[in-house]
Amino acid sequence: MERDIRGTTTTALSSVVTDYSVDYKSTDGVSSTGETYYDNPNFTQWYGYYSLIPEFKTPINTLATWIIGQGYTCDQRTKILLENISGAGEDSFNQILWSAIVGKKVNGDWYAEIITHNGSSIRNGGLIVNLKPLDPSSMRTVFNEKGIIIRYEQRSKTPNGEPKKYKPEEIFHIMNNRTFDNTHGTSEGECIQWDLDTLYEILTDKRRSLHRSTIRVMEVDEDDPTKLANLKRDFATAIAQGEVLLVPKGTGAITDFTSPNSEHLVFAQYIESKLYQNMGIPKTILGGTADATEASSKVGMLVFDPIFIREITELEIAVKKQLGLEITINKQPSLMDNAQSDQSKNTGQTGFQPNDATAGSGK
Repeated sequence: MERDIRGTTTTALSSVVTDYSVDYKSTDGVSSTGETYYDNPNFTQWYGYYSLIPEFKTPINTLATWIIGQGYTCDQRTKILLENISGAGEDSFNQILWSAIVGKKVNGDWYAEIITHNGSSIRNGGLIVNLKPLDPSSMRTVFNEKGIIIRYEQRSKTPNGEPKKYKPEEIFHIMNNRTFDNTHGTSEGECIQWDLDTLYEILTDKRRSLHRSTIRVMEVDEDDPTKLANLKRDFATAIAQGEVLLVPKGTGAITDFTSPNSEHLVFAQYIESKLYQNMGIPKTILGGTADATEASSKVGMLVFDPIFIREITELEIAVKKQLGLEITINKQPSLMDNAQSDQSKNTGQTGFQPNDATAGSGK
């Protein structure tokens, strides 16, 4: 048969396989008329991830510990007030702040009821006597048409089962990375959900392939029910005991199903590392230094400094603005001085000079 080069053709994959694209997204800013409210609709989802996925829970917990783990300092009057705050009964103010950081990272918004000694607001001279953290899924934040919070509503878990309304000054409310005119903060889970799902799909498949689903397919030239039952029993016993099942020649072949290989595990390690990077938390503070040099770990910690300092600053401002109390959160020791003084002792840090991290004239 004669072949003609002019008869070549191409596939049309562009019409079948679509390129990756990001969906458009709008802010959920307030309406131009009337009230706009936000009900924390995704709290249970993110709390589920936090409760069950250590790659989500541990970095958030560690970040909160890194921020508030050294405690705080304040004047004597403020110290007396804060030492009497007990939350649900056995909490300390330090523990409540730790919970606030975790809550805003997990859900995007964290709430606590401000209780004063005489019911007066802090703005009107009331003295704080307690802070009671609230379930975000029970809370509604209400804005007016100008985008200002005018009240909060607790729609469930109330003493009489009826919605309870709070004035803005009666709720300690912290938002995580609120942007534009959104009516809420942003959960850290939003941009890493795909990575978390991918990681656990790989790990689940690998576990199944190594344990219960080490299934083998046996082609048997036999259809007698009794003989098949005996063969199934012997085969199951052999798998359970880790033995080799010997069968007469010609009865069939045993073939393993394909299981996740080393490439899958390398991809899983890549996803895990990317999770911490996307959350802005160095793996070093979690103790994950097995794959890093001392020099790279120190650089990672130095880069992390502005992130947790920002968190500290915002928390101090929130306490002062909403609770009327001034505290100074004690910072973790920085590695900057250590990194500079140890350079000559660590060949892995060669070239990491102080002026590399300092703006200059370039001369």
